[in-house]
Amino acid sequence: MADGAAKPEPEKKSWADVEEEEEAKAKAEAEADLAAAAAPSSSSAVTEPEVEAQAKQIEALSLTVPDDEGGSGAEGPPLLDDSDDSQIQAVTSGGTVYESATTFEDVNLTPELLKGLHEEMGFSRPSKIQAITLPMILTPPYKDLVAQAHNGSGKTTCFVLGMLSRIDPNRKVPQAICICPTRELAQQNKSVLMRMGKFTGITCACAIPPAQKDYVPISRMAPVTDQIVIGTSGTLMKWIGNKKLSTRDIKILVFDEADHMLAEEGFKADSDRIMKDLKRNQAGCQVLLFSATFNDKVKDFVTGVIKDGNQIFVKKEDLTLEKVKQYKVRVPDEAAKIEVIRDKILEFGQKVGQVIIFVRTRISTKNVHNALTKEDYVCSSIQGSLDQSEREKVIQEFKDGYTKVLISTDVLARGFDQAQVNLVINYDMPIKFNTRDEPDYEVYLHRIGRAGRFGRKGAVFNLLSGGTDDVVMTKIENYFQHKVPEVPNWKSEDNFETALKDAGLLE
Repeated sequence: MADGAAKPEPEKKSWADVEEEEEAKAKAEAEADLAAAAAPSSSSAVTEPEVEAQAKQIEALSLTVPDDEGGSGAEGPPLLDDSDDSQIQAVTSGGTVYESATTFEDVNLTPELLKGLHEEMGFSRPSKIQAITLPMILTPPYKDLVAQAHNGSGKTTCFVLGMLSRIDPNRKVPQAICICPTRELAQQNKSVLMRMGKFTGITCACAIPPAQKDYVPISRMAPVTDQIVIGTSGTLMKWIGNKKLSTRDIKILVFDEADHMLAEEGFKADSDRIMKDLKRNQAGCQVLLFSATFNDKVKDFVTGVIKDGNQIFVKKEDLTLEKVKQYKVRVPDEAAKIEVIRDKILEFGQKVGQVIIFVRTRISTKNVHNALTKEDYVCSSIQGSLDQSEREKVIQEFKDGYTKVLISTDVLARGFDQAQVNLVINYDMPIKFNTRDEPDYEVYLHRIGRAGRFGRKGAVFNLLSGGTDDVVMTKIENYFQHKVPEVPNWKSEDNFETALKDAGLLE
């Protein structure tokens, strides 16, 4: 994929920098609109942030889990075994004893929350991670918690219930904050919270960079009176710094996708500042950190912030999402990747659910989208440089089922929940920023986690073109200690039909 003439290496920026640029862009565009109304001939050029480049610079977060072989395992936190017949043990931390919950009624939720869980969400009983963590979150003295949980295991419900349970609905002041790495995840978490808390009367604000049409200077914002605030770290810091978001009454602080938030410098700096502000105003604030993967940088942060908390980790080999069948498909070139997607995978795949195709760059997003729409496939695409309102429209259309195929950069690799997604295609394999063949293991894990959400069956096709892709795939197999079977012949429809049958997606 050489571009011909050598290009200067993009400026290294953090995701927090991107958020600053997006807000500045919204402000500049709003001002440009006002200027255009007065002088129609004037124009203002705004540079789009190179979001894909920034996404690739995030270092891969290698999994660091306690040694569970031999006596040394007793020194680490308890490990969740994900086999169906495993027993969840009561966990003791200090003088507090926690018993796992077999029903939501076991954790003393209000009638309004139980109604939201059963009637609005359709939940009958807790998942495994919910059963063991909800008592830890909701039992006084409300100790901090670091929890590692599978993608699609129900961790969002854990911290959403935690926030909703700690709120006094009669007090119209912020009492809970949830920090997310992307605006899409913040909006999704708010949507889940509003459904779950439908009968409580609790309100929630979303602190994300504004779209052009919604831009209002922070100085003109009214102080936040919503009881829960969910947002990205940069916007939350602006609201706090401009005294629009008070942290005086915050009882619970949540980090969703905590590994991502605390490893990348821009996010980590904002997270540190928010923590210091909370400690200054509210010493008893409970901190919850949730993610599918954790590394040493997160542990360093935890050591400094969480002195006497509970920790739950899963075994590294359990993170491969065995219910999602992974395949590798060797093809001769980029054109063959399009052919495989168009004529083989989608031919069967659209019969079984929705499909997400992950690409590495904005150019690939456009190329794949154009190639598929030429063949009359109804598909949509999303990448970081789209305006917020456009991104929201694309995501909503996909969630509503108007399109069955979504082409995306890694902006949707994390936390994007869509139950109807049964297929994921890795058009480009995820690699670390500024490397040629070093896999981004964490991004791979999160990508394949978009298929087969909440225990449903799913399949992932990794398209490999050339030696570099083969090297990346081999390293991923070795890292997760999981051999990925190969589709024998990329030109054979029968081979792809057999693969989908083996994944349980076709009869």
